[in-house]
Amino acid sequence: MKTIGQIAAIALVFIYAIGSGAWVNTGDNWYRTLNAPSWQPPDFIFGIIWPYNFIVLAVAAVIVANRSSDSTTIIFLSFMALSIASALTWAYQFYRPHNLGIATIALALCAALTLPLLVITARASMPAAIALIPYQIWLITAATLSYSYMRRN
Repeated sequence: MKTIGQIAAIALVFIYAIGSGAWVNTGDNWYRTLNAPSWQPPDFIFGIIWPYNFIVLAVAAVIVANRSSDSTTIIFLSFMALSIASALTWAYQFYRPHNLGIATIALALCAALTLPLLVITARASMPAAIALIPYQIWLITAATLSYSYMRRN
């Protein structure tokens, strides 16, 4: 099960990265015409944080798969899959049909679903859990940003 858990973890992160890349488009005219909040991070921050998030999520998941029981790994991977599905729902809803309300709910759900990942990771490796905290903070920030876009546009 350890190897299957590792493969599943990495596959989920690849799905997340590829799905996000396919739907997120900050360069199109629609996005550039949105009334953005003054506190939105500069574009280069997005380019730094997302590779970090994907890497740390994969590392944490592999550590959990290696150090936890099969049932804990399955629970972790289930929450991870649900969280990723919510994040991809946000990406699709925000950038394709531009449904900012559903997008915001999806990203808030993603942030909530990531909390069990932090707890389970902390039981397997405190350093990995600490490394995962910026991902959680980013999701909360992104959900708040999405809400701000929804309210302003």
